[in-house]
Amino acid sequence: MYGDDNTESLKNANSLDEILIKSYPPGISRHIEIPETGIYQAFSRSAERYSRNVSIDFMGKEITYSELKKEVEEASTFLNSLGIKHKDRLTIMLPNLPQYIIFFMAAMKLGITVVQMNPLYTTSEIEYELRDSGSKSIVLMAASLEKVLPLRKKLLNTIIVVGVDDYLPPVKSFFFRLMDRNSRAHLPAEPGIIRYKHESVKTQIEDAKIDPYTDAALLQYTGGTTGVPKAATLTHRNLIANANQLIEWFPEDFKHEISYLASIPYFHVYGMMTAMLTPLLQGSRLIIIPDPRNQKMILNAIHKKKPTAFPGIPTMYHSIINHPDVKKYGIDNIKLCISGAMPLPQELQKKFEDITGGTLVEGYGLSECSPVTNISPLLPEWKDKRRPGSIGLPLPGTYEKIVDINDGETELEPGMEGELLIKGPQVMMGYWNRPEENKKVLENGWLHTGDIARMDRDGYFYIVDRKKDLIIAGGYNIYPREIEEVLYQNPKISECAVIGVPDPHRGETVKAFIVPSDKTLTEDELKEYCKQKLSIYKIPKIIEFRDSLPLTQVGKIDKKALKKE
Repeated sequence: MYGDDNTESLKNANSLDEILIKSYPPGISRHIEIPETGIYQAFSRSAERYSRNVSIDFMGKEITYSELKKEVEEASTFLNSLGIKHKDRLTIMLPNLPQYIIFFMAAMKLGITVVQMNPLYTTSEIEYELRDSGSKSIVLMAASLEKVLPLRKKLLNTIIVVGVDDYLPPVKSFFFRLMDRNSRAHLPAEPGIIRYKHESVKTQIEDAKIDPYTDAALLQYTGGTTGVPKAATLTHRNLIANANQLIEWFPEDFKHEISYLASIPYFHVYGMMTAMLTPLLQGSRLIIIPDPRNQKMILNAIHKKKPTAFPGIPTMYHSIINHPDVKKYGIDNIKLCISGAMPLPQELQKKFEDITGGTLVEGYGLSECSPVTNISPLLPEWKDKRRPGSIGLPLPGTYEKIVDINDGETELEPGMEGELLIKGPQVMMGYWNRPEENKKVLENGWLHTGDIARMDRDGYFYIVDRKKDLIIAGGYNIYPREIEEVLYQNPKISECAVIGVPDPHRGETVKAFIVPSDKTLTEDELKEYCKQKLSIYKIPKIIEFRDSLPLTQVGKIDKKALKKE
């Protein structure tokens, strides 16, 4: 179904099928049927089936599936009243809150495309994505309002403000409002700035007529294989497919009604898929953590709420097992963890499994693939069969091949290194408004990942090298070019280069090499300058001043030489 029409392609696809059928854990199908439905319709069926289950547990406030569905319908009526309609874009710039899920699903009901945005973004970063996506409406917290107000008149029709305290238990809500001045601040008296609080509505809006194959559900910004951030256009079909692929991959005991610790940010496509959409389609309980850096809050939630599944990134697992009081929290209830967004160190994997008694495996994916494409087997009894350093096997219905780096076409034999290409129902429709880029990246449905990989004879894949120059720090994709462009705006800088260097906690961290034009420039001054232009996780943590930078034979700054140093 997903192979090319030519005979050679079909032969190769059948060959991979034969390999993977032998390598798949028992009970997992190589091919699955994907529901022909929109995301809201799939959620609605789940809400009816699991109506009495708790869907959201937020700081002690519990919302059942039937209650959640009702609040989604209220929010969709609200959005409709604002004139936001099918195929419009709605930006959600929130941490993990109940309102994230509510507005996401309300948008899906109306056929609105969601633009996921990091609430840590600066005004210039927000402006770029609003302009590029054409989004005229945004959902945010009062604390983010100051960054967005300068864009109000030139880019936005509607700013919807939500509050953390709306979904806190009464006592916690009272103390939160007492301590947080933003929650009590009066909004500017301007048209289009609205404080949203859910309320019952009598009139329900009909579901939009969705074409799952062509209607964009999500614009997820990524640097792609190269260049400045661009939006991967993910359809309803893409996201529904990936959720069902994941559920098929789970051991039988984890396919329905389990509890998830949802601390990985929803604005990250990996968090949205593994800690929001997939659990909701399973009828699971989401224990929502708004701040993924708050170790104490996470450990308390694990101790008190006893989640079964914990999707995350290596930095999260590293923080937990290195907490001085980790043994006091009794975290051995965690049974299933999938680590994504960055490589999982084997030492961390072993230590985490020793402490929890659960299973922690590495997965792989890209924003362009909704995002998950590969996972190692999750069955506890398969621990001895795991392949060290492998990202695992392709998910059901996913095809992958290794091709020659130079021509991008010649398929290589197992064990040989080349570029990884992926094809499957979760692969994006294309980049938003980037026809030329799409021609380079998508060919006959095959996505050129830009990652160098190899496959062994049993169908396990291994990433040999990451995308050129990409820095992955704490699970965030950081693109050096973006930081360099900011640095070059500083009149005191003559030349600069940004690379990723190993970091025991974040995986990698950002290092900047600076050739100053003004010798009075200091490290503190430069970091303060970057704070005004970049999100906190993009700011160089290490700065090295130099008289000159190494150059290649053609006169370009030689980053390979810098990395070798």
